[in-house]
Amino acid sequence: MKNDQLRKHLKFTEKHHKRLQKFKKKLNTCGDDVFIEKNVKVFRYPQNVAIKSGVVLKEGTRICSCNETATVAIGTNTTIGYHTFIFSSEKITIGDDCLIAPFVYLVDSDHQIERGQLINEQGNQTSPIQIGNDVWIGTGAKILKGVKIGDGAVVAAGAVVSQDIPSYEIFGGTPAKKIGERK
Repeated sequence: MKNDQLRKHLKFTEKHHKRLQKFKKKLNTCGDDVFIEKNVKVFRYPQNVAIKSGVVLKEGTRICSCNETATVAIGTNTTIGYHTFIFSSEKITIGDDCLIAPFVYLVDSDHQIERGQLINEQGNQTSPIQIGNDVWIGTGAKILKGVKIGDGAVVAAGAVVSQDIPSYEIFGGTPAKKIGERK
């Protein structure tokens, strides 16, 4: 496990080890040294979720593979912040060494809204989300369907991202647009 600021303060108690063993039994993959706080839920199709080693899932995280073919993959040494929601109807991939702050929402689908049919009877339109390595997503950001975020990119707090973000660029706002670059 990396010795970064967050990880050096994690305390693996017996409760954490038991929680990890429970997740290892139900997920497709659950690596070593995964730190899972209380009240983390992986639901509907947990066998479609892969979590690599060194991942930190903070309290209140919700990960949902919404149907039998939808997948979620979280890379090595990535941290998912408090009360973050990851809902996949097709595919969400998060790279290695990412920091995802609290209250972030990732969803790879939109509900259809055609006239002449009740909205709650219409299906979803889906498109995968792909997040590269070494990405930081700020508090309250929303990443929408079809978005690709390049390696080293930064998403500012509260941003609504509906377009691709190139590597090492910083995006913010609603809708998100380029506001800078990592130096």
